[in-house]
This record gives sequence, structure tokens and C-alpha cells, in this order.
Amino acid sequence: MATEIKGIIFDYGGTIDSHGDHWSEVIYDGYNACGLNVDKEEFRTSYVYAERELARTRHIYPEHTFLDLMEIKMRLELDDLAARGVISREDADSKASPIAAYCYERARASVDDAQPVLERLSKRYPLVLVSNFYGNVESVIRDMGIREYFRGIIESAVVGVRKPDPRIFTLGVIALGLKPEEVLVVGDSMRKDIMPAESIGCRTAWLKGKGWTADEDAMTHPSQIASLDDLLPLTGTEA
Repeated sequence: MATEIKGIIFDYGGTIDSHGDHWSEVIYDGYNACGLNVDKEEFRTSYVYAERELARTRHIYPEHTFLDLMEIKMRLELDDLAARGVISREDADSKASPIAAYCYERARASVDDAQPVLERLSKRYPLVLVSNFYGNVESVIRDMGIREYFRGIIESAVVGVRKPDPRIFTLGVIALGLKPEEVLVVGDSMRKDIMPAESIGCRTAWLKGKGWTADEDAMTHPSQIASLDDLLPLTGTEA
């Protein structure tokens, strides 16, 4: 693969910031770690509600860091749980900030693990970030200390195209100034990253963690990797 690729596209959420696990899994861990015991299906209902509310109404602004984002998301989720009578109003008010802080620290630990890989890859290949995000991914990765590794950022809220639409990956390929077959796409979602990237001719590496659905958990793919460290031998950048 190293002789065939000339640039790399990275997904961000779920790939760089959670070791490949869907963010719902990290947040649910945060609920439990902070003493908020909620049935998982009730949690997932509120998780979906918050995501749809963020898509429907402007809550996130470009200057918001990931901690800011998680504070907003947790208040939306917990307010919905309280409104449906799943948790008390007191818990909704008191648990949002601790859960947000837990999630931020989990994200920072994952990014810290990814940083040496990104640094090494960026010395050999141009990197571009292609992400479904809320309009603040630049502030997020600056706060996390990894902005310098990316030549460009293609963010759904900015360009008006969301994964799994393959056009967002085409924009990433254009930002790299390469042909699709010269680009490796690294992502955590088979449906949102790997399949659309392959549909335009890109190479892929699927960082497979805990997914949103049992069907995706059961899937396998020739490109799957267990950690971002596995990219180093694949790309000829191992120590």
C-alpha cells in the first residue's frame, strides 16, 4: 500500500478521538462513571434526540471546544431524559458537567494516543480531515493540539455535504490534489466512511471498534485495523 498512496484522509469523531468506538458508547460509559444509571435504550433515544436537535437548531459555534460541545450535548440529552421521566430534574442539572468532563478526558486520551501516529504520517504524506461535525472541528483539534498535522479540513456543517454522501470524500481528494486511487481513507464507520470512500475509488483502513448497531459489529472487511498504530506498517512509516 505504501507505494500506491500519496495522501491520507482521516475521519475525526470516532476515529481519532475514541479509539474507533461509536461516541454513544463513550457517553454511556460516562453516565455510568458519574453514577447516572439509565437503561441503554432510554439513553439511545435521548442520544438520537440530541443529535437531531443539534442538526435542527444552532447550538454549536465555531469557537466551541470539545468540552463546550459535550456540555451542550449532555444538557440536551439529560433534559430529554428528565422530560420523559427517566431521570429526575436534579440529576439532569447536576450530572451534565461531570459527564461532559469524563467524555472530554476520554477524547483527550485517545487523541494523545493518536498524536504520534499523525505526526509520523504527516512527515511523509499530506493529511486532510473529512468529518461530519457541527461547525467547530477546527477549534476542537486546535484545543487537542493536532491541527498542525492537517493540510485541510472538510467539515459537513461548513461544506453542506454529510457522510455517507461520497461527495464529501471527493472534496477531500480534491483538497489533497490527488487521484482517488492515490488516497487512503481512515475511518471508524463502515457505512459512513469505508463504503462511500471505496465507491469513489479510494483505498481504505477501517478502524473497527464498538459500533452503533449489532450488524456493523458483526461485519468484517479486508481493510480493518485494530488501532491507528497499524497504519504505520501499512504506509511504510513504521519506526
